[in-house]
Amino acid sequence: MTLKRCFPPVVDAHTRVLILGSLPGEASLAQSQYYAYKHNQFWRLAGEVIGQDLPGMEYAARLKALLAHRIGLWDVVAEAKREGSLDSKIRDHAGNDLSSLIASLPNLAVIAFNGGTAERIGLKALGSHGGSYRIVRLPSSSPAHTMPYAEKLYAWRELEPWLGKAD
Repeated sequence: MTLKRCFPPVVDAHTRVLILGSLPGEASLAQSQYYAYKHNQFWRLAGEVIGQDLPGMEYAARLKALLAHRIGLWDVVAEAKREGSLDSKIRDHAGNDLSSLIASLPNLAVIAFNGGTAERIGLKALGSHGGSYRIVRLPSSSPAHTMPYAEKLYAWRELEPWLGKAD
């Protein structure tokens, strides 16, 4: 099995919502970009929530737009063995230091998990530190999670009250 590693967090001092995934998939790792697999709905969902065409932007502009709306990104798994891209194939994982990251974000109000695996690993890693924040479980943006898009979007819109333009 191949050892896979996550990307650095995408956050700044204005981050109010932190969206945590599990571990980048093969397409993301190959392109060194969060949610690079063309069938993953992350950029479409996040774009609709913030009112911008994120899928139509270059990657750097997508990240800048998220930060401008006070959204940060990271993963709960620092590294793991995994064949392919499915969360169910993650083995021998080491978690990211979520507590240190959230302690560095003075405006953080919401921790949102993109899917069940991220939530399960992330809540365990946060322990009592998670109690200070609103926890939101988002239906996974992965195409492996076959919930209809409209239902995913409805759930993702729960993030809207915490968004806005950074100062």
